[in-house]
Amino acid sequence: MKLKVLPYSFAVCKLLTADNINLNTEFCFIGKTDEEISLVCTTENIPADTIEQDDGWRCFRIEGILDFSLIGILSRISAVLAENKIGIFAFSTYNTDYILVKEENFEKALKVLTSVGYTIV
Repeated sequence: MKLKVLPYSFAVCKLLTADNINLNTEFCFIGKTDEEISLVCTTENIPADTIEQDDGWRCFRIEGILDFSLIGILSRISAVLAENKIGIFAFSTYNTDYILVKEENFEKALKVLTSVGYTIV
């Protein structure tokens, strides 16, 4: 399975409203529930009205479009990283899964995943 490294530094943000999210940037992911609005965006695109944020994340995605019938893809990756004491922030879109790792653990994460058979592109 191929994992594509994204060339950005990311932040995970908590917002009061979605009014100031710039949807014209190349990358942003919004999650809204009855309790909160969360945003994953590149560090330079953090909205001014962010109430909490956690910077310093790097990201890779599983390449290709994943069929909904596939089971355990994200589970396997997160288990390998957890066994190596690497925390993640993961989210999914219709097509695929994204895994964020803190910058200080990113190279280690890529090495560990490569060692168990993943291809990094």
